[in-house]
Amino acid sequence: MTPKIKIIQDYSIYNIIQEIKTLTQRLYIQIIRRPSTFIMSIIQPLLWLVFFGSLFHNIPINLFTANIKYSSFLIPGIIIFTSFNGSSYAGLPIIFDREFGFLNRLLTSPILLKDSLLISSLICIITTTILQTFFIIAFNIYNLQCIISTGKIYTIIITITLITISVASISIAFAFILPGHIEFLAILLLINLPTLFSSTALAPLSFMPYWLQIITSLNPLTYAIEILRYINSSIIINCKTQIIKTVWINFNIYQSFFVISTITVINFFIAKYIIQYKYE
Repeated sequence: MTPKIKIIQDYSIYNIIQEIKTLTQRLYIQIIRRPSTFIMSIIQPLLWLVFFGSLFHNIPINLFTANIKYSSFLIPGIIIFTSFNGSSYAGLPIIFDREFGFLNRLLTSPILLKDSLLISSLICIITTTILQTFFIIAFNIYNLQCIISTGKIYTIIITITLITISVASISIAFAFILPGHIEFLAILLLINLPTLFSSTALAPLSFMPYWLQIITSLNPLTYAIEILRYINSSIIINCKTQIIKTVWINFNIYQSFFVISTITVINFFIAKYIIQYKYE
C-alpha cells in the first residue's frame, strides 16, 4: 500500500468518525433542549420500583427460589424494561426528521457511511440508557443498603447494551418503514405492556400458566432479566448455573448471552439493510 493511498484511507476514516460525531451531537442537543422527556424516563422506573415493591412488600419470601425480597426481585426487571422502553423510542427523532423534511436532505447529501444514522442513534440511546440504569442502581444501593461489585456492574452494562442495540435497531427500522409518528407511537403502545407482562420482570416463570411460559421463553427480555437477577442475588457467580428452567429448555448464563447476542446481531443487520434500501 502506497503512502498516498494510506493517507486517503486515514482521512476517510477521520471524516466518517466526524460524521458520526456530528449526527450524535445533534441527538444530544435535542435531549438537552427537551430535558423533561429524559427526566421523566428516569423518574418512571423509580416509581415502578417504589410502587410495585411496596404493593408486594409482604409477599412470602419463600415463594422465590432465591429467597429474596420482592423489591430485590423486581430491580433487574425494572432495569431491563427501562432499557427496552427507552430504546423503543430510538426511531422517533428519525420519524420527525422525515415529517419535517430534514431526513430527505440527509439522504440526498454526500454521506460517507450509510450506516452513520444508525450508529449515531445507537450511540445516543446506549449512553442515555446506561445513565438511566446508573440512577436505578444508585437508588437500589441507597434503598437496600447493599453494595454492587464492579464485575456485576460490567455485566449489567453489557446486558443492557445488547438489549438496547437490539430494540433500538428495530425501532429505527420502523422509523423508515411506517408512514408517520402516529403509527409509530400506536405500535409502541401496542407492544409495550404485553412485552413487559410476557417476561419475568414482575413474576418468575414458575408462577405463569403453561401457555404464558412458552411466550415468555421466546421473549429476549426474559434472558436479560434472568442474567441480572442471578448476578444480583448471588455472591459467587457460576456462569454454568441454569438460570432459566422450564419443561423444554434449561439455559445457563452463557447460553442466555448467546441468545441475546444472536437476536441483537440479526436486528442490527435488518435495520442496516432497510436503511441502505431507503438510500437507494
